[in-house]
Amino acid sequence: MEFGIQIEPQFGFSFGEVRDITRDAESLGLHAVWVSDHLFLNADAAATNCLEAWTLLAALAQITTRIRLGTLVTCQSYRNPALLAKIAAGVDHMSGGRLEFGIGAGWKELEYRAYGYDFPPPAVRLRQLTETIEICRRMWTEDRASYRGRHYSIDGAFCAPKPVQRPHPRIWVAGAKPRLLRIVARYADAVNIGEMPTAQTYAAAMTELERACAEIGRAPRRILRSHFGSIVLGATQADLDRIVGALADAAGTSAERWLAARPRAVVGTPDVVISRMREFEAAGVRYWAMVFPYRYEREMLSVFAEHVMPDLA
Repeated sequence: MEFGIQIEPQFGFSFGEVRDITRDAESLGLHAVWVSDHLFLNADAAATNCLEAWTLLAALAQITTRIRLGTLVTCQSYRNPALLAKIAAGVDHMSGGRLEFGIGAGWKELEYRAYGYDFPPPAVRLRQLTETIEICRRMWTEDRASYRGRHYSIDGAFCAPKPVQRPHPRIWVAGAKPRLLRIVARYADAVNIGEMPTAQTYAAAMTELERACAEIGRAPRRILRSHFGSIVLGATQADLDRIVGALADAAGTSAERWLAARPRAVVGTPDVVISRMREFEAAGVRYWAMVFPYRYEREMLSVFAEHVMPDLA
């Protein structure tokens, strides 16, 4: 199993904080650092940092040498598809071929409205997603790319430099609904399913993916299966109680209520986390994109690398 850490810039990270987490992750042997693609946290977040995803990845590419860098996931609506293809190719070039290209249909209506983007119905956004992937793949592999879709088109578009990776960076598509899994079956190299409450619900989504692959004659084994999950980890029970207590205090609630509000999180000492991850491994998960509580990333990364990762890698 492989492991990456997900960072949510919308939570307020400075670049220095992201830099330090990324360097830790690289030195500890994680596969990748992932960032979400958001523009701000919520309606009250005027003073909360939210670094833009692709400029952040470009900067991280210059301070790392091994760890892979990706988006979970880029919102296809926020950038013209041809421009997105060129941005991604540039990051792959600057990182020496370390980009993981995660993309999704978009969902955060508050951001769309605030930034003046149209927010069409889900069916339209899914169609836009497929057209964006088509454009990206063509621009990454063709000298002069053209495509005419219902929503997006290009006509003789250039993309130089091309990505270092051939034929293109690995494409990750996130989501578990049937229509989205049909897009995964057709286009994705990896699927990311977010915060499934149990291994059984994850396995059910994979059954749906296998059905979608069968419809188009694609082998499901060609798609890497990953899980996006919140993890709250303490080296000892005392450490775990300290962390949960502090997080609950910051949220103005009790530890019991804080935990009850997060039924999908994996919470525990290393033995508990290993056991829960093995359940998902049995359901087909081969990759974890982990989200640790804000500002506990470095502490939990260290514990994870020393006490959990060796048992699962």
